Amino acid sequence: MALALFSLASCSSIPKGTGGAVTKVKIYSLNPSARLRAADPSLTFERQYHLYGAITQAEQLERAGQYYSVFWKADDRSQPVTVKFEYRQRSTGLAVKVKEVEITEVNRSNITKFEVIGEESRTGGQVTAWRASIMRGKEQLATAESYLWN
Repeated sequence: MALALFSLASCSSIPKGTGGAVTKVKIYSLNPSARLRAADPSLTFERQYHLYGAITQAEQLERAGQYYSVFWKADDRSQPVTVKFEYRQRSTGLAVKVKEVEITEVNRSNITKFEVIGEESRTGGQVTAWRASIMRGKEQLATAESYLWN
């Protein structure tokens, strides 16, 4: 009897209605004016990747800010989903800004990228909290958030 109650209690803690997962959110902050000295060339790769093609200092400053890569999966890949990125910035207080990308071809593993760079980064400041969600219509399939989101 006790074993049956334990197994029922453990099943009830599984979230209901989840239809996917946000497996990882990779964050990269780019400050082109900072000097980066590293003996290993792999440490400078991402900086060079984001600055590729920016020749003048003004072009490089337009790319300064935060880059977010959301790694996610959806159980039902037959229908499109929307990847929603909500964030707050240092100078905007509790105002929540939203960026959305509709994905019509859902793969087994997906990466969606968001940028808070250039004028948006200069006026609003650094991102202080964020939440990434996978949505299908009004249904939230999966979510991941930063520690400071709530």
